[in-house]
Amino acid sequence: MKESEILLNPNKLVKYLKKPASEFTKQDIIKYVIENGIEMINFRYVPEDGKLKTLNFIISSYEHLENVLSSGERVDGSSLFSYIDSGSSDLYVIPRFKTAFVDPFAEIPTISFLCSFYNNEGKPLESAPEYILKKAHLHFKKSTGCTFKAMGELEYYAVSNQQKIYPAVDQKGYHSSEPFAKYAQLRREAMALIAEAGGLIKYGHAEVGSFTKEGILYEQHEIEFMPTDVEDAMDQLVLAKWILRMLGNKYGIVVSFAPKISVGKAGSGLHIHMMVEKDGKNILVENNMLSESAKKMIAGILEMSTSLTAFGNTIPTSYLRLVPHQEAPTYICWGNRNRSALVRVPLGWMGVDNMIKDANPNEPGEIKDYSNKQTYEFRVPDGSADIYLLAAGLIVSSLYGLEMPDALKKADEFYVSVNIFKAEFKDKLKHLKQLPVSCWHSAECLEKNRYIYEKNGIFPKGTIDSIIKILQSYNDRNLSEELYGMHEEIKKLVEKYLHYK
Repeated sequence: MKESEILLNPNKLVKYLKKPASEFTKQDIIKYVIENGIEMINFRYVPEDGKLKTLNFIISSYEHLENVLSSGERVDGSSLFSYIDSGSSDLYVIPRFKTAFVDPFAEIPTISFLCSFYNNEGKPLESAPEYILKKAHLHFKKSTGCTFKAMGELEYYAVSNQQKIYPAVDQKGYHSSEPFAKYAQLRREAMALIAEAGGLIKYGHAEVGSFTKEGILYEQHEIEFMPTDVEDAMDQLVLAKWILRMLGNKYGIVVSFAPKISVGKAGSGLHIHMMVEKDGKNILVENNMLSESAKKMIAGILEMSTSLTAFGNTIPTSYLRLVPHQEAPTYICWGNRNRSALVRVPLGWMGVDNMIKDANPNEPGEIKDYSNKQTYEFRVPDGSADIYLLAAGLIVSSLYGLEMPDALKKADEFYVSVNIFKAEFKDKLKHLKQLPVSCWHSAECLEKNRYIYEKNGIFPKGTIDSIIKILQSYNDRNLSEELYGMHEEIKKLVEKYLHYK
């Protein structure tokens, strides 16, 4: 790691130890603890319910610190996973040193880690969300020789009492600046803390959803990340959600990632961008065009999209967001730069290499290939997503597409070059399949496709059984029809799932 990269890295351990987080060792952590007066260690981990859990350790001696970092700790697996029996429920949680960061909210100097689960034999727990993702990525690498990278677009609402000066304009908040964007400071503080915790942030901005209702201001924001190895990308999203909520709690502002926060207003998504690299080269682009491999992977995701909702859209209000004309997909299709599509291929710097010279005449003209930035984006998920399982499902689906004999034909059939909701293109809709309209329907789709996820031992049978059971427990098969026009009932439902994950 270059000295300049060390100096610019926001993570305090990286700067102090003068090495990238991926190279952290136990002795590095101990050195930092001793020389920086760290008094507490936090273990954080994500079990079956997709919610971040915490275990605190007060450091009492060198031996205690060394022991905690070497062997982790026992936890009650039956309280963390529904199908682990209480009679033999002990699991281990083991810290991953590369995730270490100084906790910005702790009352005393503290280092936090994300952890992995291990069973009584010291082997990775097959049903742990983080390990399911790891298995999916390892199988993808073995099958293709490629690395799967990802990044998220994390949308959320900040909610508090209305500020009347410089009022928000209804549904016109996209990229608003202060003083019209009231909670930009919270977003900027979150970005700085996420970066200190290892998050690779691309940018942040105010989003389209801004409105006031009954004296309450609802303001939507987004933080977008940069592509990195898929496991690290999902770790970053988990920590980002925690940091945003902690800041909201600190300032008395409600921060919610709920898919729907009010009837008729923009919902919040969790869009996932993906790219695939081989020997450091992005294989999505070939000769300044989208490659056949990219089209095959997109076709695989489209084929599996109805069941992917079981991981990415996990509560009844998820399906109040997936409605026409809200920039959320409802039909199974893909397109270039098309925000009405389920998979979007965003503008990707292909064949536009001299814009900086045009905007800045004093710059030397240079031709540089930026096509390595090209991604494809899955626009269906929302903040209720089981983040690790969703990413694992996207990897399985992408590989499924690469192996489908008719993938290119499917890609052609699913392609749309227009906004499909315009009246003149209504005939196109007749030929497109729709996404599920409820958790119940999503569970049915997962049941139908479960053999693909369970293939090669990636998703355990018990995990799929549990997801189906949870989705069906909402009994929301006809919920959208039953709630149509019932704003008070919808409001109660939204409030119930305001902080689901």
